[in-house]
Amino acid sequence: QVHLVESGGGLVQAGGSLRLSCVASGSIASINGMRWYRQAPGKERELVASIVSGGGIAIYADSVKGRFTISRDNAKDTVYLQMNSLQPGDTAVYYCYANLRTWGSSLSSDYWGQGTQVTVSS
Repeated sequence: QVHLVESGGGLVQAGGSLRLSCVASGSIASINGMRWYRQAPGKERELVASIVSGGGIAIYADSVKGRFTISRDNAKDTVYLQMNSLQPGDTAVYYCYANLRTWGSSLSSDYWGQGTQVTVSS
């Protein structure tokens, strides 16, 4: 059994910052890519940022480039999303995603967290 648990969401004023964390736990052998997605009311889920297993390469949605930074701590099976200069348009539920392999399996699978709400007031 694998769980991804996000934390760090909340209410912040425009221009403020938040740091999201996502911890993966369970029978994990290795973690490949980790990502953050978000879904605003009435909109489809969109990719915000992605980072490879070694942490050296990250990609971002155009809407967050220069404001958000994704990072990971492989020793802690944790991915972070530092969000600066937040705007009301960033309001959404933020979801953590990981592609990982569990012990005893030769294949990797996709896992999702339950989401954390981020609300940015103007």
